[in-house]
Amino acid sequence: MADKKSPASGWPLIKGDFHSGDANSSVAVITMGSHLDEQGICDAGAALCGSCKTENLGLEKVIANVIANPNIRFALLVGTEVKGHLSAQTLVALHKNGVKDGRVVGAEGAIPFIENLNDTHIKRFQEQVEIVNIMETEDVGAVKAKINELKAKDPGAFAADPMVVEVKEAAGGQEAGAASANPQFLEIEKRLDKIEKKLEFVDAEVAQRVGRKIGRDIGILYGLMAGVMVFIMMLFLFQKLMAMV
Repeated sequence: MADKKSPASGWPLIKGDFHSGDANSSVAVITMGSHLDEQGICDAGAALCGSCKTENLGLEKVIANVIANPNIRFALLVGTEVKGHLSAQTLVALHKNGVKDGRVVGAEGAIPFIENLNDTHIKRFQEQVEIVNIMETEDVGAVKAKINELKAKDPGAFAADPMVVEVKEAAGGQEAGAASANPQFLEIEKRLDKIEKKLEFVDAEVAQRVGRKIGRDIGILYGLMAGVMVFIMMLFLFQKLMAMV
């Protein structure tokens, strides 16, 4: 059996939109923009499972809980990407490239600014876990199968002791990180929300139009088929009549 360590006292330390499971498990599951059966996934062997909708404070909470438990060696990314925020892409970029001047290098989200984590915390996250990306997977059976696959590869607890990070909430409980200090970022956040709502409306409208067009096309096709069948029947009767003459 792989060597295990005790996580930080009171783990998980940071509260968030997730469930906790076996603290000795090597796998943390992050569902990003999706809400799956988080408790069921924890019962299947995950240490943590929950969503991460923001590319700043949300990511900080995930990382803080991971590095507070040396037993977690895999961060399994599943579910759908978060429009505008791109929290999954930002997490992958942070793990690969780190942070420069408070901004995640290579992140494509709107406000990928890290305030509560320093270089030591980020380096620890990079060294402790392997990112396993099966984004767009929402099938819980597939997620559980991947957990079992990763647990079979468990290298044991990370060599260092748990690392405790204090993650401070923004004023008013807003998960916006640097956005709380700069009104321009708040405005960007509002615009992103409006754009996301418009995209959802457009998606629905397009789906309706496509549905109407398909229905029309099917109706035309059935009409043509019926016409062909009538023509064939008339031709058959005509041949019969000719044969009788």
